[in-house]
Amino acid sequence: MKQHTLSIARQAASKVPEITLGFWVIKVAATTLGETGGDWVSMSLNLGYLIGSAIFLVLFVGLVSAQMKVREFHRYLYWATIVATTTLGTTMADFADRSLGVGYPGGTAIIVTLLIASLAIWYRSEGTVSVESIVTSKAEWFYWITILFSQTLGTALGDWVAGEDRGGLGIGYEYGAMLFGAGLVVVMGLYLWTRVSRTALFWAAFILTRPLGATLGDLLDKPVAAGGLDISRLYASGILLAFIVVCIALMPQRSTRRNPAI
Repeated sequence: MKQHTLSIARQAASKVPEITLGFWVIKVAATTLGETGGDWVSMSLNLGYLIGSAIFLVLFVGLVSAQMKVREFHRYLYWATIVATTTLGTTMADFADRSLGVGYPGGTAIIVTLLIASLAIWYRSEGTVSVESIVTSKAEWFYWITILFSQTLGTALGDWVAGEDRGGLGIGYEYGAMLFGAGLVVVMGLYLWTRVSRTALFWAAFILTRPLGATLGDLLDKPVAAGGLDISRLYASGILLAFIVVCIALMPQRSTRRNPAI
């Protein structure tokens, strides 16, 4: 029985890649693509945040379902699912911030509450929120829902810090990217030189890479007068997608094979 349980654990965990430098490079690029791609659908195509969210929600559910059906780590499927969470996170955050009329602070507060609730329910159900402990289908759903909320929170944080309207702090996209980059350096320092929970540091880094990507995405596609480079959202998304595919193809990626912490 114990051997059977460990076998199931290894199969589930093998669908999650090891957390390496390559993981974070692709993650930042994916979050930047989420910003430009989400804005292209909701704003450039004039579909709106609600319809854009509905489109990306269907894509998200479909990819997560496919991810759960496979029995081993498939890097292109995994990163396609991550991109789906970033694009959906972008449109969901914009809907909360703008369409609901609560502004950036209100939208951020709503999403923080959802993220905390997701982590709390996951922990209560499974006893851990470590990415190395995904040994059941239920835990895998918790994993992807928590990732979705963390991506959404990252978008809201990025807009709140960089934007000037809707209660934003207005420090600009360049300084916003520098601020969140500095936050990641702090997390790295804590990882290297302290015994702070690796699980807590992972989720902190995962959240911080999203606003970094959001500010980089805004830097690419916003008008020059607003502090951006005024690159077409579609063109920027195409460049980022090509970069991600090359990174996935060339960067070594192994599945996580450690025994999960129960």
